[in-house]
Amino acid sequence: MATLFDAATPRPLADRLRPGRIGEIVGQDHLFGPDGPVTRMVQAKRLASLILWGPPGTGKTTLARLLAEATGMRFAALSAVFSTVADLRKAFAEAAALRDTGRQTLLFVDEIHRFNRAQQDSFLPYVEDGTVTLIGATTENPSFELNGALLSRTQVLVLRRLDEAALGELLIRAEAAEGRPLPVDDEARAVLVGMADGDGRFLLNLADTLYALPEGERLDTVRLGQLLQRRLPLYDKAQEGHYNLISALHKSLRGSDVDAALYWFARMLDGGEDPLYVVRRLIRFAVEDIGMADPRAVEQALAAQRAYETLGSPEGELAIAQAVVYLATAPKSNGVYMAYKTARRLAKETGSLMPPMHILNAPTKLMKQLGYGHGYDYDHDAPDAFSGRDYWPEGMGARVIYEPRPRGFERDIARRLEYWSKLRAERQAEMRAAVRRSRDEEGEA
Repeated sequence: MATLFDAATPRPLADRLRPGRIGEIVGQDHLFGPDGPVTRMVQAKRLASLILWGPPGTGKTTLARLLAEATGMRFAALSAVFSTVADLRKAFAEAAALRDTGRQTLLFVDEIHRFNRAQQDSFLPYVEDGTVTLIGATTENPSFELNGALLSRTQVLVLRRLDEAALGELLIRAEAAEGRPLPVDDEARAVLVGMADGDGRFLLNLADTLYALPEGERLDTVRLGQLLQRRLPLYDKAQEGHYNLISALHKSLRGSDVDAALYWFARMLDGGEDPLYVVRRLIRFAVEDIGMADPRAVEQALAAQRAYETLGSPEGELAIAQAVVYLATAPKSNGVYMAYKTARRLAKETGSLMPPMHILNAPTKLMKQLGYGHGYDYDHDAPDAFSGRDYWPEGMGARVIYEPRPRGFERDIARRLEYWSKLRAERQAEMRAAVRRSRDEEGEA
């Protein structure tokens, strides 16, 4: 039978350089250092069920294999992409039979988030009673993709994307394995690391491609770019990358860092995000984080939306970039946002209190007889077009809900509120004095 690899077809670098022990894994010192959780488990020979969460090419599968070896467990592997319920039952039965002989099974499930909720639930009794030690690997946020019951029985370990130092170490190992340096100059070597975007397996596959070139050829950045394609950014428009990047954009805008905001906006476009989704978030930001500090902010965001819908891509994206710059550099206030939340909370707390009778309309004779609208003062007939009447439910008393911030246009609003508050106090004092005079006159009569 023919084999996949023979002497004329060497195994890929990524396979040849697969670590043979945990200490050889690069870029994950927070897990494998002297005080790392994996180190403590291996030293104690007691391995908990784990969920390994991290981007592609960070060593999740390799780590699972090495953990089985380090703890003397049998290694069994399934892929949630290809496995069925029958495969799960078979794996559990084999693990149960082996446990009766005194040996434990480490069951590795790749892409575990692709199992549906019922399939995930099938793991619970076998993890609970120790039939298997489950190691699940996922590139998606476990909080969103895995059952709470399964998460409560496992520990989540986060594997980080490989940094430049870790990727550089992989290239050094590749050169040692090949017995010759990579056919690139120093600048092209740095570009090669950047192309990998934190994925060690992808980097080694790129190195494999370079080693297939005729010996003696040496590439600069131009030739490297012509030969290799840059890895697509790790960005899933419906999953973790989507939420992380929009959060980064929102926080950068809130922090008035225009350069960072433009960077995250560009990252989202580069990942294939719908520009109209970004605009909708900008509109929300304008009313939530800028509000009345600059009322034109929401106008700018809405104008960007209209411009993009008119021009399309890529020309319309410039209008969105302009809105990003405007919002990032505008004065910030969440005064309206907080006032709205306070008003909603107060409305729930006070239930169905009626408005004061004097501001109720009285379209029928009966309602007039009941006092609806009695004593209403038409503000335009009052001095300064301001009556100063009380508009709160009887017995509730006036509350302060909106507190403008001392920034941007809200400084002017604060002065207006101070003016109306002072005038209201004067008008109400006049009304109280008028009531006292009326009572005094009635008493004299």
